[in-house]
Amino acid sequence: MPRALVTHGHADHARPGNGAVLATPETLAIMQARYGEAAWREQQALAYGDRLEVGGVSVGLAPAGHVLGSAQAVLEWRGCRVVVSGDYKRRPDPTCAGFEVVPCDLFITEATFGLPVFRHPDDGAEIAKLLASLATYPERAHLVGAYSLGKAQRILALIRQAGYDKPIYLHGALQALTRLYEGFGLDFGALLPATGAAKAELAGEIVLAPPSSLTDRWSRRLGEPVTAMASGWMRVRARVRQRGAELPLVISDHADWDELTRTIAEVEAPEVWVTHGNEDALVHHATQQGIAARALALVGRGEEEQEQDGRASGAEA
Repeated sequence: MPRALVTHGHADHARPGNGAVLATPETLAIMQARYGEAAWREQQALAYGDRLEVGGVSVGLAPAGHVLGSAQAVLEWRGCRVVVSGDYKRRPDPTCAGFEVVPCDLFITEATFGLPVFRHPDDGAEIAKLLASLATYPERAHLVGAYSLGKAQRILALIRQAGYDKPIYLHGALQALTRLYEGFGLDFGALLPATGAAKAELAGEIVLAPPSSLTDRWSRRLGEPVTAMASGWMRVRARVRQRGAELPLVISDHADWDELTRTIAEVEAPEVWVTHGNEDALVHHATQQGIAARALALVGRGEEEQEQDGRASGAEA
């Protein structure tokens, strides 16, 4: 694209090869780390709350609560305000700024988990399951599949919030972005590289790795680990089987059904467009509330699907 406003750094939203890119400083840093010189020809940082005029349209960014630097695009023209949510969640996350409700005339929302069956449990309770398993099987490494951008760092922070203070081991594919988060002031405690560590050293330890590593040759160095997977999709049994997860952890960086419907009510937009997931149920819900709603179909692959085949994770063998 000649010009791109990028909401966050996941590969299905932040692609290389654009001419000019506008994004938060954190998202620009993530794109630089992932794509290097191919990220853009020129770039401009826009902090939350600042405004920029582009072709007569006032452009701003508001926190989306998805991952570090994630933003909603806020566009205003002649008294009309359009908010494009990007990916977002509503629950607290120690690794990024929380979602900000921006009242608007048109709200374009994601719907990754846009079905009533998706109601995410408490994050702390899911981490408690991991630590309880570690106490029950102290002789086994606990291998946690977590996407390299956002999810891995959030899991680290949640584990530390739960009081776990031992070193945590990281697959090589997670290290660069975790260091980037630390450069923005996040403290994850003691972290050690999992690659090269002896099998005996990893017994009874927590190891984070990209999802693609859970069933490949890399995981064999851990002996017989307890295999966990952190994702909102762990609510779906077929996904649990597909991942081979012995310990599914339902922890998502996307809004669940209750968060999606609450957000639609709070932004008070008379018109809502729904995209990037299960559109039909959310369109029906909004219509029942007297809101003009429709599905906005976009072509693309989610970060989670790209992580599965290793392309977005940078997974090593």
